[in-house]
Amino acid sequence: MLNETEKWSSLEEIAEHLGVSKDTIRSWIKKDVIPHRRIGKLFKFRISEVDTWVDSGKSAKIK
Repeated sequence: MLNETEKWSSLEEIAEHLGVSKDTIRSWIKKDVIPHRRIGKLFKFRISEVDTWVDSGKSAKIK
């Protein structure tokens, strides 16, 4: 059995995955609503965490 770790996705990859602009992702990061990690100057995401966030309905409540 392999214990594969999910790879980290970039801001560009997560924007494409969600079908939104990079500026929208940056806005969500500023509001601290989208699950992310900061590694140095870069923001990284796990697609599974972002998908769970979307499925929870929390993404629809952003103003």
